[in-house]
Amino acid sequence: MQTTSVVLIVATLLLGVVLFNPRLTRLPMWRATVTPLASIIGSGFLVAGPILAHAVGIWAWLAMLALCGMAYWFGAAIRYNIVYLEPRLADQPGNFQLGLERLSDLALALAYFVSVAYYLNLFAAFGLRLGEILDPFWIRTVSTVVIALIGVLGAFGGLSGLERLEVWVVSLKLTLIGGLLVLLAYVNFEAWQSSELVWAVKRHDQGWESFSVLLGLVILVQGFETSRYLGSKYSAKVRVRSMHWAQWIATAIYLLFLLLITSQFSGGLPKQGSETAIIDTLKPIGVLVAPLLILTALSSQLSAAVADMNGAGGLLSEASKKHVSVRVGNVVTALVAIAITWFANIFEIITYASKVFVAYYALQSLQAAYTAWQNGHKGRAALFAVAVMIGVIVIIFAKPVEA
Repeated sequence: MQTTSVVLIVATLLLGVVLFNPRLTRLPMWRATVTPLASIIGSGFLVAGPILAHAVGIWAWLAMLALCGMAYWFGAAIRYNIVYLEPRLADQPGNFQLGLERLSDLALALAYFVSVAYYLNLFAAFGLRLGEILDPFWIRTVSTVVIALIGVLGAFGGLSGLERLEVWVVSLKLTLIGGLLVLLAYVNFEAWQSSELVWAVKRHDQGWESFSVLLGLVILVQGFETSRYLGSKYSAKVRVRSMHWAQWIATAIYLLFLLLITSQFSGGLPKQGSETAIIDTLKPIGVLVAPLLILTALSSQLSAAVADMNGAGGLLSEASKKHVSVRVGNVVTALVAIAITWFANIFEIITYASKVFVAYYALQSLQAAYTAWQNGHKGRAALFAVAVMIGVIVIIFAKPVEA
């Protein structure tokens, strides 16, 4: 057996012992942190490396740091709203901010429509790599079937059964990702010892082209907003802390991952199978890497898609004042996701999802700016107002990466 395979197996097993430990999984703070953390480092973890390497070469880690910083900025606005806005909405129903909140929820529901398509297109792409099938037609066909099945489950109330698997799926995903990071650290250390560690990668795009592509990748670090909607389970203090921890941990994982795979970058994206390029990038370092990546993708994409479909159905129901049931909302989400699947490629879906999520973040930042100004927190109000402007820039100028 290859040394790399031994390292991967041992690291994964040891991490599994820790992450599946009931004493950890039952901790309220850990459970509150895992929900946003799992969403942030789900699919983005798999596509970030090849896309950023294609756009900015060896500066991929710096680009990811900028994306995480932008997400933390938007997260600060949502955390402010948890503490200061939620009590105000409860005490003053029918005011301007309540209307803005409903508009914000509608934007998030639309974002979930696109993200379901995004997650399950990646699910199909990685699943079909087991048979080395790269044809976009078959990826879209499998995506459509899976979306339809989940939509039917949602229509008949069966998503709750899938939700119960999420805690275990999250532990599995974090275990596999941790094992991969340990393996990459080992490979880089070995290359450094033998003076074979090289980071020379030519950029594919430069200047404004690269910047506009980066603007369309916000969905890679999206997911922290889920803490906002855990109010029925956790206090405001716990939700704020959980979002802090989730974003800090996710940022550390992303940066470490991108730094460790920089030596593996080829600098470009293939014409077919570019959404699963991470498999080809890392396959040379060990025979178990490709199966591990596929298993990670399948587990993360399915759980994220179920969560977002439920989220979209619930938000549609709330926004319509219960005129649309959650079950009908799930069906609507499935139908829209299928339409998006056939009218856009995966990189266009990533950009569309980023724009709609940023629209939600901009509305939340506007809420936070208005609330902070009323509270006399002028400095915070200015920071949140700038976040609104950043959101507008992303919506206008973000563009998909081209293979």
